[in-house]
Amino acid sequence: MSATSSFLSATPATIDVLLGKRRPTFSKKLSFTVKFNPSSTILKWALFDSAHPSSFPFGSADPSDPEIHTFPAVFFHSSSSQSPMLLDPLDAVDINDDTSGLETYQELEPPISTKLGSPIFSREALKSIFCDHPPWFSFDFLSEIEAKRDLNKALNSMKNQKSSALRRRQVKLETQAWENATEEYKELQNEMLKKKLAPNLPYFKKLILDWFEPLRDAISREQELQKVKHRKASYATQIGMLPADKMAVIVLHKMMGMLMAAQEDECVLLVQAALDIGDAVEQEVLIHNFLEKNKRKGKRKQKGDDSLCKEQEQFRNLIKKLIKQKQTFLAKKLVKSNDEIESWGCDIRAKLGSRLIDLLIDSAFVQSPTDQLADSPPDVRPAFRHIFKNVSTTQKRQGQRYGVIDCDPLVRKGLESSAKNAIIPYMPMLVPPRKWKGYNRGGHLLLPSYVMRTHGLSKLQDVVRDIPPQQLQKVFKALDTLGNTKWRINKQVLAVVEAIWSKGGCLAGMVERQDVPIPVRVESNDHSELQKWRWSVRKAEKINNERHALRCDIELKLMVARRLKEEEGFYYPHNLDFRGRAYPMHPHLNHLSSDMCRGILEFSEARPLGKSGLNWLKIQLANLYAGGVDKLSHSERIAFVESHLDDILDSAERPINGRCWWLNADDPFQCLATCFDLSTALKSSSPYSVVSHLPIHQDGSCNGLQHYAALGRDSIEAAAVNLVAGEKPADVYSEISIKVLDHMQRDAQKDPTIFPEASLAKLLLDQVDRKLVKQTVMTYVYGVTYVGARQQIRKKLEERDLEVKDTLLLALSSYAAKVTLTVQGDLFKSARAIMKWLSLCAKVITSENQQVQWTTPLGLQVVQPYMKTERHLVRTTLQMLSLKRDSDFVSPKRQRAAFPPNFIHSLDGSHMMMTAIACKKAKLQFAGVHDSFWTHACDVDKMNKILREEFVNLYNTPVLDNMLESFQMEYPTLEFPPLPERGDFDIKEVLNSTYFFN
Repeated sequence: MSATSSFLSATPATIDVLLGKRRPTFSKKLSFTVKFNPSSTILKWALFDSAHPSSFPFGSADPSDPEIHTFPAVFFHSSSSQSPMLLDPLDAVDINDDTSGLETYQELEPPISTKLGSPIFSREALKSIFCDHPPWFSFDFLSEIEAKRDLNKALNSMKNQKSSALRRRQVKLETQAWENATEEYKELQNEMLKKKLAPNLPYFKKLILDWFEPLRDAISREQELQKVKHRKASYATQIGMLPADKMAVIVLHKMMGMLMAAQEDECVLLVQAALDIGDAVEQEVLIHNFLEKNKRKGKRKQKGDDSLCKEQEQFRNLIKKLIKQKQTFLAKKLVKSNDEIESWGCDIRAKLGSRLIDLLIDSAFVQSPTDQLADSPPDVRPAFRHIFKNVSTTQKRQGQRYGVIDCDPLVRKGLESSAKNAIIPYMPMLVPPRKWKGYNRGGHLLLPSYVMRTHGLSKLQDVVRDIPPQQLQKVFKALDTLGNTKWRINKQVLAVVEAIWSKGGCLAGMVERQDVPIPVRVESNDHSELQKWRWSVRKAEKINNERHALRCDIELKLMVARRLKEEEGFYYPHNLDFRGRAYPMHPHLNHLSSDMCRGILEFSEARPLGKSGLNWLKIQLANLYAGGVDKLSHSERIAFVESHLDDILDSAERPINGRCWWLNADDPFQCLATCFDLSTALKSSSPYSVVSHLPIHQDGSCNGLQHYAALGRDSIEAAAVNLVAGEKPADVYSEISIKVLDHMQRDAQKDPTIFPEASLAKLLLDQVDRKLVKQTVMTYVYGVTYVGARQQIRKKLEERDLEVKDTLLLALSSYAAKVTLTVQGDLFKSARAIMKWLSLCAKVITSENQQVQWTTPLGLQVVQPYMKTERHLVRTTLQMLSLKRDSDFVSPKRQRAAFPPNFIHSLDGSHMMMTAIACKKAKLQFAGVHDSFWTHACDVDKMNKILREEFVNLYNTPVLDNMLESFQMEYPTLEFPPLPERGDFDIKEVLNSTYFFN
């Protein structure tokens, strides 16, 4: 391009720009930056607004985005007698490139004004652009440009149509789930009346259909009764807010869903069921009212009625006036009273839910299919019962008497198949989620979405609402990044999952589909024999209840996967818990869930592997196979995979009927997904160019301790958790298990008569390993108690089928927990000192009856919600319910115990969100699971660099000093303990640590 050289050497002068795609009209001067690479025929360019360097005159490009929008063609005309030319901007300017040789020219008003999107210049108009036509100029060439423009326009039009169609589908998914189910049952009823289709219906649908009409009619009668009743029930208004048929479907599906999730006691607490059903009805009312409101707005707009705008303007002026008069309390009250929908509160939800359950019990019946005598009455009995039963809760293992909803065995029989027909309102989205802009502004298009999961705690909601949106911009941006990651179903893995499940499960970590047989009663009068039989029956029933819940869970996950299998892609909107950790809002099939879910999911976008990507694919496979392989160096992990290539190829080709090497992995389904990808690459003649959808994980090494080591700047702790570079990854779990074993070996040599625990130590010598202590080590930094550690170790010992009595098992787990916590405390003295300091600060704050709160590095205000609770009684149609509500007094014990782990969670959440923002800026796909960061194989090296830089950025700020300063400013009259001493570890060493995340 010889003309280019002469052009760049030309005197800077007026340049007229004609865009082949779009030609905007400029109202002010713009600077045009051109970069010329002498070794290339491609001229790179970017367009900037000289008045506002951070903005762009066209397109919707992010100003922080290193890639600049490009256009198909640009004409330059210099007034310095140089010939004009066509530059082909095939590549965008990279701001990291060498900028030597840049020339800047000023572009004034273009010669011909047209609007955006107008047709390209006519031939007559084009003639006036050039004084002399250059040799390359021809009308055929211009026609080709116009054809390209038309093609681009057509492609954009198709893309917009597709996007609009997906958006319409998404709106229907969010707003018509219950309505569609209602219509389906109505149609099925009509079909049954006409053609008697009941025998052909699935068992669950037949049950629901049998109950639908009686329940709908019962709700309708209740609605009418509450309209005319002199002394109306407290829920009278709420029960009439939805049509009876839709309310009936909600009650039926919510009740079946709760019974599906029930485990040990095969029933649902009435208070939980009532609140859940009341909440589901309230959520549907919100959607129903929103749609009705939009319809009214549309009608008013059509009629040209501006009365609504005038009313709103008057209301805003009144609020402004009250604020100026410093009557903020009255202003807040007025704003709250002006809301069309006010929260019902727990009392109303409980009363409404309880009444609807009462109507369900009176309306739903089942009939036994067993043969009966012709003259005997049919065996018809209630499908659901309200009874009182001793139930074990998570807080209290001792059974207490509660009112529960139980179902007939015939209903339980259909629960697992009911998952296929379950209604899940918060499904993954078909279009990108709305950007977060406030507490309840973002996420789903129409479904109520909140940036924080407050679990109904009004004080916590008020705190989040009061945070200025500009303070949360980084948090919003991180959530948007996570929500905009596009996923799809890995059909190969799903097919294998379905095949295993159809054959009875019990492979690759899947639960067995059959129950264990209940032992037959022994024919004996021996008390010990009968006691043993009763214990075996309880154990079998417990196993079956757990299997039932797990089977229902798998069915729900597979149901979601089947619905999404043919979609090009879908999205998971994310929100936060009160500590600032991000979670997908969809509860079932997501990447935070089980190995099966993670194996089924993959990125929708594919990217070529490249050389580094192929290596990371091998490392990923070794990490998922685990069994100690994941603790080797990267080169050793690659060597392990290359030594098992035959097994890997066999797993990909014959996952079920082959040698099934993948089933030996710790994460079998994710391992299988990687086998599929690696097999495709290795069979290709050009493996580096094979595209991959697979997310590659980089996991922190005992991440909680990594954060404590960074806070304390302790070099020993930093080395133990890979903040320091090493030839191989340090394994803190193995290190602690070795120290625990040493401790027990010393104890085992002592005299049992003087030291009774010596006998326990001897029994445990063969049991101590990495797996036994891992969970306790992992949860140590999150405040695990001695009782919690004992339960964790006991569970691990139970899995090993030790033939010991329960009393001895308790003694063994108690001793092992004590030793493990002691060893860990000795090894991580700096972490223990920081934990103690945090607890003391919480003690000082709670002495003033204040909640512990702090602000994360990303600007999120964290408030610990732990208050003393008080109970109040609510009379319902079924029974008196005891509901808990927060009092005005904090719970000092819970505030102190929870502060250290919650503080660390807020920091690991901040690190993940900072990494997400930086990865978005670098054009990487990113997904995060707390301390596990995911991206494409080809981009792992880039992500590794980013996550280390962001960790250093996080701890380059004095995190603990800032928090102490904020405490002292908030509570100037209180005396806080001094900060614990810190070491001299240089946090920048993390930048060079290969196994920091690996």
